[in-house]
Amino acid sequence: MASETQAPEAMPDEAAEAQLTEAIATAAQPVSDASTPVERQLVIINWSGEFDKVLPTLIMGSVGAASGYKTSVFLTFWGLLPFVKDSRRITGDGMMQKMLSFMQRPGISHMKMSKMNFMGMGPWMIGKLSEQYNVASPQELLEACQLMGVEFMPCQMTMDMFGLKHEDMIDGLGEPVGAATVLELMTENNTGSLFI
Repeated sequence: MASETQAPEAMPDEAAEAQLTEAIATAAQPVSDASTPVERQLVIINWSGEFDKVLPTLIMGSVGAASGYKTSVFLTFWGLLPFVKDSRRITGDGMMQKMLSFMQRPGISHMKMSKMNFMGMGPWMIGKLSEQYNVASPQELLEACQLMGVEFMPCQMTMDMFGLKHEDMIDGLGEPVGAATVLELMTENNTGSLFI
């Protein structure tokens, strides 16, 4: 009786096995989409120079930066005036520009309340309550924002209209930009916007 010859059992090739293991590991990794930005952004439009509107702008700016958002604040119209140096009492070149700064004194220490200002008593009372309840002042929040890398962008049109120059502004502001630049930022992927 003729014996049946069996084919020898195939031995796995070590090189092929290593390639197979590597291919499985690569396939298990998530596919990264280069077109999707991983960085989250927050754009805040600050148009008011009043105490009770600048304060939430600075709070949201500092919280956004602390939470990992790339945070930008666009300072436009009255919202630019608190970011003039406190030492600048009168700004501008022409009579109207000077009169505007006389009527609405620029600087973060000279902001009025939108309601119940009472010739400066309102901001003073809010300041006292802030001390009592450990709420940071606008000056402290501004410093925190700048330390955390919040970008403050002054509006070019507002600077021109009010006659403000670079030397009038606090240190650390970015270059003046226009509304089109800000709109471009606001419509980018993964970007949240606030209008305060």
